[in-house]
Amino acid sequence: MSTQALRRRRLDDIEGVELNPVRASSNRAFQVLAALAVIAAAVLRLAGVNLALAAVGSYLAFVVLVHLVYRVRNGGRVAADKTAKAVLYGTFIVAIVPLVSLLGTVIASGGATAVNPDYLLTSMRGVTGVHDRATVEEGAPLIGGAYHAIIGTLIITGLAALISVPIGLFTAVFLVEYRSKGRLATAIRFLVDVMTGIPSIVAGLFAFALWAVLFGVGTKNGFSGAVALSVLMIPTVVRSAEEMLRIVPNELREAALALGVPKWRTIVRVVLPTAASGLAAGVTLAIARVVGETAPLLVAVGVTQGINVNPGDGPMNTLAVYAYNLFKYPRNPGYPDPSLDRAWAAAFLLILVVVLLNLSARLIARFFAPKTTG
Repeated sequence: MSTQALRRRRLDDIEGVELNPVRASSNRAFQVLAALAVIAAAVLRLAGVNLALAAVGSYLAFVVLVHLVYRVRNGGRVAADKTAKAVLYGTFIVAIVPLVSLLGTVIASGGATAVNPDYLLTSMRGVTGVHDRATVEEGAPLIGGAYHAIIGTLIITGLAALISVPIGLFTAVFLVEYRSKGRLATAIRFLVDVMTGIPSIVAGLFAFALWAVLFGVGTKNGFSGAVALSVLMIPTVVRSAEEMLRIVPNELREAALALGVPKWRTIVRVVLPTAASGLAAGVTLAIARVVGETAPLLVAVGVTQGINVNPGDGPMNTLAVYAYNLFKYPRNPGYPDPSLDRAWAAAFLLILVVVLLNLSARLIARFFAPKTTG
């Protein structure tokens, strides 16, 4: 008997079904049951049943039917496998539906406003409830945009990255290359883990208190917000950089040291370039993690309605704070729709920034990845 025939026979014994025709029939049965579950959910919804209840009930019935049908047709082993498959599909749907719903809501509510050049290139300075009332009652164009918030987001996040990346990278290099074991390394890792779990509002209060000591009570500016965000970024940078440096093969370090290359030069010329893809991706993801923070910036930076490009001179605004303020405090409470449109557009821009950062992390990792031959 050939090797292929033996492999085919073993698979038949393991799965309890014959390959090809029977497996195709088995998959079709699974698909038919899934289609029936979708149809049942739709019928229940049309009959007036709550959407969540209809979906959950149809899914549970689907899982039960899958188990019973395959147990009768193919035995307990295949039934268990198909039931597990049905459960996994269900958990995937549970995870993906809220994300799709969120993206759909944000795009539908703020997409059109977010791509309007007037919204992207104007601030809220001088915008009052009278303008929003005119927009609703007279159909006047929407006045006021998020230009100042976009500028503030870029400046504060950029400063936070300038603070966090060197500190996080140097800490990771120390932990991996100089002191991987011992009490000091253990203490540093413990503190990093503690910082990872710090609530964002605590980081804002820390920056606010630090600025109160250094410059006087009530001092708020972009630098203070950058310090608050850096407290949240540093643990992410340290952990991601440490993991990336650990996967660099020791043979590369030993080869450089065997040639008489100093340790610091080995780190700079061998270790860091080898781990560059993972380091860049980790930094990008750390930026994406803090770009949407609101609480620490409300405390440490404050709010302004105009454009401020000097992070050391007074309050600034960011997209997250801008959206929060418009949701909570509409320009005209009697006509909240224009403020909500601006807030939804800011949320859309935030999601777009996070998506672009995550895509950039993947592209950076691919670009800097070591090239292989053969």
